[in-house]
Amino acid sequence: MNGKSTIVRHSLSEISAMRESGEDGTSADAPEAESLGAEFWKSARVVMPAGKTSVHLRLDSDVVEWFRARGKGHLTRMNAVLRAYVEAQKQHPRLG
Repeated sequence: MNGKSTIVRHSLSEISAMRESGEDGTSADAPEAESLGAEFWKSARVVMPAGKTSVHLRLDSDVVEWFRARGKGHLTRMNAVLRAYVEAQKQHPRLG
């Protein structure tokens, strides 16, 4: 593998055929999700994510390795930790 992911698009009929032949990788005994219900959809809204800013950041090697050791998406997880800190500071500004 070259390390690059490839996006593959399938039609609904192709997906159905893949499921029937067992090629989609979905477990046959996977549980169905519960319906969110009409009340959820009445108040649902689209929230566009804020833009991203590219930064050069020097971090402690052990911190980066800890996140990286947990697999793909380590930068996203690092961002999530920072976001949680920011949200906590917004709720309790004197703690920071």
